[in-house]
Parts: sequence; C-alpha cells; structure tokens
Amino acid sequence: MTPCEEPHQEPEAAVAATETALKKWEKVREFALGLPSATEDFPWGETVAKVNKKVFVFLGVTDGSYPMGMTLKLKDEAAHAHAMTSPGAEPAGYGLGKAGWVSIPLEEKGSPAAELLCDWVEESYRTIAPKKLIAELDAR
Repeated sequence: MTPCEEPHQEPEAAVAATETALKKWEKVREFALGLPSATEDFPWGETVAKVNKKVFVFLGVTDGSYPMGMTLKLKDEAAHAHAMTSPGAEPAGYGLGKAGWVSIPLEEKGSPAAELLCDWVEESYRTIAPKKLIAELDAR
C-alpha cells in the first residue's frame, strides 16, 4: 500500500453485525462447554463442543475466513422447524441435514438471540449425550 492509499474499511453495519455475531458465538460456546462433561476440540481448524467424544455443536471459525455460524442436531420437530426459519438457515452439508443437523448463520440480520441458540445447543446436547449425563443436567 502506498502512503496515499486509504486502507480498506468495512461498512459500519458489517462491523456491527460481526461484533454482535461474535458476542453470540462467545455466549453459546461458554454455555456449551458448561454442560456436563462437555469438551472443546478443533478438528478441521474449527471449534466444536463434544460430549462422550461426539460433536454436539459445530461452532466454526471466528477468524473472518468464513462467515460465523453454528451447526447443531435438532431431532425435536418443533425446534428443528423453528431453527429452519432463521435467516440463512439450511440443512447441514455432507449429508448431516438428513439426520437433523441445521446450520445457522450468526451474522445475518434477524439471526436468533444467544438465549435461543443456547436452548438449541442444549437440545442438540440431549440428543448426543448419554442418559447419565442428561440426568446430571436435569439435576442442576
């Protein structure tokens, strides 16, 4: 860049959307990792939360290389249908959508609030976790 060139600046709305998405992402990550026996892993360079060595939420990346979003398994028909009404939501790729996995963008205008996303993360956890850990969660 020469001294006369202006550095590229993102429009304020895009920066605000990204900041809002990051705050949601952080809340969801913290919630997911607070569930009984949940662990964090980084397969394929993205953040995931696992229980019993099985992924219950894919949290993607936050480095700006790909739009922020999350993918989770919603077997409950009402929760699944609700998630699919989120702006930009779609069945997860790689055939996971057929098993109830939904990808939800976090930077879209009108994307779900962190509280709702955490409800869905808990639903996904309950689908993946062993009964013993679900009982532990219910006892809290």
